[in-house]
Amino acid sequence: MSFQFQKIKSPVGPLILVAQGDYLHALVFQKRWAEFKKKFDDLSETETPILKRARQQLAHYFDGKIKSFDLPIKTTGTDFQNRVWLSLAEIPFGQTRTYKQQATGIKSPRATRAVGRTNGLNPLSIVLPCHRVIGSNGALTGYGGGLKAKKFLLELEKNR
Repeated sequence: MSFQFQKIKSPVGPLILVAQGDYLHALVFQKRWAEFKKKFDDLSETETPILKRARQQLAHYFDGKIKSFDLPIKTTGTDFQNRVWLSLAEIPFGQTRTYKQQATGIKSPRATRAVGRTNGLNPLSIVLPCHRVIGSNGALTGYGGGLKAKKFLLELEKNR
């Protein structure tokens, strides 16, 4: 299976977009690229329609022109991982949820820690907004792009 990727600049640092066919499979921070790259066979740095569309929507997101993404995505994980990742898209723009609230929302109220670990493996950062998930005490907790990026994204959304 051949995957295409592109590196792009963003206000939160370099990002890598990965697609196959008509689906976006990953949007990861460059600092985490080495661990995610292993999941994709036969990578080529190529422009494709879906990568172009993702790049444009990200630019619009950072410019404040859109509040959600309209991209065909494909996650590849366990049933639990996919439920956790897809539930992220249900958190409204500019709002946050705790890991406990997210776990309860996917009908696994005792899986708070597993939800946190799974969010850490989110292959589609920003598009599936794991930056909107915070600790029960309101503290910003781990984020693949770093806490500085998480704070930036939350502030970006809060001010719109």
